[in-house]
Amino acid sequence: MADDDLVARMAPELGLLLPELDEKSRRLVLGAVARAAGKGGTGAVARVTGASWQTVADGVAELGSGEVAAPGRVRRPGGGRKRLADADPGLVPALLALVEDSTRGDPESPLLWTSKSVDRLAAELTAAGHPCGRSTVWRLLGEQGFSMQANAKVLEGTAQHEDRDAQFRYISGQAREYMAAGQPVISVDAKKKEPVGGYAQAGREWARKGHPVQARDHSFEDREAGHAIPYGIYDVTANEGFINVGTGGNTASLAVESLRRWWEMIGKGAYPGAARLLVTCDAGGSNGRKNRAWKKGLAQFAQDTGLEVTVAHFPPGTSKWNKIEHQLFSQVSHAWRGRPLTSYEVIISTISAITTKTGLTVAATLDRDPHPARQQVSDQEIRDIEDRCLTRHPFHGEWNYTLLPVPPPPPPPGTPPPPPPRARAALSHPALTGMDPADVTTLATALEVPAAARREHDLYAKRGHPRKSRGGITPPAPTQTSSSPPSSCATWKSPRQHSPPPSASTRPSYAAAPATSATCSPPPPTPPPPRHHNTRPGPTPSSSPTPPATA
Repeated sequence: MADDDLVARMAPELGLLLPELDEKSRRLVLGAVARAAGKGGTGAVARVTGASWQTVADGVAELGSGEVAAPGRVRRPGGGRKRLADADPGLVPALLALVEDSTRGDPESPLLWTSKSVDRLAAELTAAGHPCGRSTVWRLLGEQGFSMQANAKVLEGTAQHEDRDAQFRYISGQAREYMAAGQPVISVDAKKKEPVGGYAQAGREWARKGHPVQARDHSFEDREAGHAIPYGIYDVTANEGFINVGTGGNTASLAVESLRRWWEMIGKGAYPGAARLLVTCDAGGSNGRKNRAWKKGLAQFAQDTGLEVTVAHFPPGTSKWNKIEHQLFSQVSHAWRGRPLTSYEVIISTISAITTKTGLTVAATLDRDPHPARQQVSDQEIRDIEDRCLTRHPFHGEWNYTLLPVPPPPPPPGTPPPPPPRARAALSHPALTGMDPADVTTLATALEVPAAARREHDLYAKRGHPRKSRGGITPPAPTQTSSSPPSSCATWKSPRQHSPPPSASTRPSYAAAPATSATCSPPPPTPPPPRHHNTRPGPTPSSSPTPPATA
């Protein structure tokens, strides 16, 4: 029989001790008391303490056999229920098939277009004959090396330029040369536009539990509150940042104005002896390599400051390599996490308070200029800039170029080319004409009017009708002038002249022409030119003009 008196005396003490022990210790203590109570002690201890009879019996058996669980273990190896992965050898392969098929895009996978949550995976495994719960799926995925992963934005696209790495090395070499000479090297870019107001910001910030900062449920921009476009300038040498917060458009005007403000507020004092400036930036956007307004603004900036501004663009698709992205803009995003940008004052204050363990400091200013878009730069203006002050580098001049503060000196003057020979002067040489050059000129002048009249006559004969004017009025038919010289070249009214025929005193004389010159006969009459509203009326056209006989 069990020693009921012993069990009764130990009951209060066991009530105080058992809650402080783990499973192994409780089992052994209960077994020790049951062994001390003698035969029937197992049941007596179980009734007094409320423990399971099997637990007390296991403790008695472990103490009696000496096979106690090793230190650090609660139970002996092999105890408890078998794991599902051991009891069902096909569970892990079925789970891996579900996860990997949906990752590869297998069209037969049941989870191809659904989320791979542990609940869905457990349901699919159970339907496939492998019953399990979500905790088992979670544990098995961890054992197989799976974890929750976000997208990694590391792909730069397939259309990479063949000189991508060479441009990186060129920019690095330029930066080292400028820094060694004590000249400023800056990295510039524009951060994404942020709406001003109570809009939610990504990230979390410390606040009392259950009292988060309330923000708008939609991100529609408030036109009255406006927006902010932070344009940043990072000084690579000094590890200092400057951000010009624009309230207008993200244009080349904002980029150049930000550069100008940085130089006036910080750069001029930090580099008093600077004569050159190296600017590294993206290949697109407001400071893109094809942006004409960007080049025009830099040309004016170089002229105003006297700096030789060299620009080095990163190849297309490599903007993340720009130092300002991970040296300055990442810190701005960190400062804005979980904090709505309710006003411009909040934006400027949070940016100005940025500091890092590496010594980064940031200054900020507000730019309320509109900086409108679509500012046109004509072809003539860009050609003038190219000729006057823009010098492209030998290596990829579309990416690397320098804007000079003054135009380059003009090239040295060369020997002017000789004037072209006058071919017509040789035609009046006496060796060809047998006449004095002055007489040839006189004869040519006299023949000009008859030749024109002959041409008009030939055109009239080819058409078969008089020439019509654009206004639809038919000009008069050609008529012969009233007076004609009996010999030599007669003077006819030219169809290209609207004045009366010349008088006898003004008609050219051919008496002085040598005997070897050919006599010309008066040409047939030709139609006059089209009549306009300001033309004096000519003679009445005849019904059927007939060319006169040749003299």
